[in-house]
Amino acid sequence: MEEKELRALVSLLSDEDEEVLSHVEQKIISLGDPVIPYLESEWESNFNPYVQKRIEDLIHHLQYSVLEKKLRAWKEGGAEDLLEGLWLIATYQYPDLEYSKLRKEMEQIYYETWLEMKNDIHPFDQIRILNDVLFGKLKFSANTKNFHAPNNSMLNIVLESHKGNPISLCAVYMLVAQRLKLPVYGVNLPNLFVLTYKSRELQFYINAFNRGLIFYKSDIDNYISHLNLAKMDLFYEPCSNLDIIRRMLRNLIISFEKLGEKEKMEEIKRLVDVITDESDVNY
Repeated sequence: MEEKELRALVSLLSDEDEEVLSHVEQKIISLGDPVIPYLESEWESNFNPYVQKRIEDLIHHLQYSVLEKKLRAWKEGGAEDLLEGLWLIATYQYPDLEYSKLRKEMEQIYYETWLEMKNDIHPFDQIRILNDVLFGKLKFSANTKNFHAPNNSMLNIVLESHKGNPISLCAVYMLVAQRLKLPVYGVNLPNLFVLTYKSRELQFYINAFNRGLIFYKSDIDNYISHLNLAKMDLFYEPCSNLDIIRRMLRNLIISFEKLGEKEKMEEIKRLVDVITDESDVNY
């Protein structure tokens, strides 16, 4: 469709006839995401608040559809790149965010830790070095004041503020650790997300929400017992990137629920459905 036709179509968004409006909106939606830049341009030049709101809703609808497709493709492609999954979540709130920006910022954090890291020392000492850089030098910390804020699940904001929730801090920690070739993975505990260092010779656990505190299997045993839950392998063993992204999305549902943003809650629930199978355990 040429620009002149698009302009005529958008001009009909001011029509008061609901049937006409519905037809126009469906026509614009059918054009797909290539029409987004044009709609953004029209929003800037249109001073009718009602039309602006309709354009905003159309842009969001199109951007959300793109996100759904990309998230599904990420899952079907094996969900191998955790950073890509985290980027996709962040684009829900920040649709113009570029993957390359996050990758560059994570590379800088890796470089800071690489300068301090030594390969010929005990894993405990390697983790302590990583803790010193992330929580000491770079001052990453738990966002206890705004624990349920949606931005705690947005990696771009976490990297900007250096504050996050358990799973976002664990994600940053894990990405850096694995870039350093340390065998560090996520662990899906009930009500708490942690990390495990797991090699052939050694396994222990790391709480990134508590400045990288090291703990052990016996501590998880006590935690599970306190919750009156039966022991399950998933409480002790590494989880997948897909598990991490699903859990982060479920955290977002809770965040938007506490803010009373029901529409966003439902949208995030649909994203969870896109990457969830019936056999997946919800923790």
